[in-house]
Amino acid sequence: MNQPPSGAAGDRPARLTVGVVGAGRVGPALAAALGLAGHRPVAASGVSDASRRRAEALLPGVPLVEPAEVLARADLVLLTAPDDALPGLVAGLAETGAVRPGRLLAHASGRYGTAVLDPATRAGALPLALHPVMTFTGTPVDVQRLAGCSFGVTAPEELRLAAEALVIEMGGEPEWVAEEARPLYHAALALGANHLVTLVAQAMELLRTAGVSAPDRMLGPLLGTALDNALRSGDAALTGPVARGDAGTVAAHITELRRHAPQAVAGYLAMARATADRALAGGLLRPELAEDLLEVLSDGDPR
Repeated sequence: MNQPPSGAAGDRPARLTVGVVGAGRVGPALAAALGLAGHRPVAASGVSDASRRRAEALLPGVPLVEPAEVLARADLVLLTAPDDALPGLVAGLAETGAVRPGRLLAHASGRYGTAVLDPATRAGALPLALHPVMTFTGTPVDVQRLAGCSFGVTAPEELRLAAEALVIEMGGEPEWVAEEARPLYHAALALGANHLVTLVAQAMELLRTAGVSAPDRMLGPLLGTALDNALRSGDAALTGPVARGDAGTVAAHITELRRHAPQAVAGYLAMARATADRALAGGLLRPELAEDLLEVLSDGDPR
């Protein structure tokens, strides 16, 4: 394999020129963070007006050029296209001869490890997968929020130190994820973060329907405490009617959801069943109470 730019495989990467292909919400923020660490953003590419505005806000003075020109100018290129577009982007860059041997090529996708970069690796690129585990706004505040952010890192063993050093320079905390574990890793993050947004949004809608004027203010302390307890104690933090085995209360919930928000019933049942299973396995839900509860949840028929 080709060697990285001088010093890049050591404890601290050499000062690198940095390029961004795909100026969405993530790429410009990562490049800006690397700029604060002493690296030098030199080029970016973006198609939409929003992408161009983000690049100008986060990378002022950095020229917007075609993707091939980004690769020609930069020692480290951040490929921050959407997951589904990434394989085609990599293949296209390799096929057109845009990939420069010995240059670092990093993507920020949670789904993929470095195998998605294989066409570029065969052309001499040095592959890195650096996935920041946070949501991005596409504004300068993202750069500050990278401080203490975990990154899912995958790279060839000889590039591991360079990958981890880059993450640390961006203010992040590297967490090594094996290539074969990337899909499961990403599924776990989606389950926790993306589905949480759906659950919270549904809860706010139901509270508004119930006449609560400020559901966000009501839910904030409750959800903050629940999240903190769950992160500290796992299943031991389970509370509420399902964990207690209150089948009558759960049946009443289902009745009200069917009446006011039928679109929420399937999600409620699925999460209640999962909660009951975990509470039962953890000894929180007494078996004698679980039977009636599980009967209610088995068909969603409130008795």
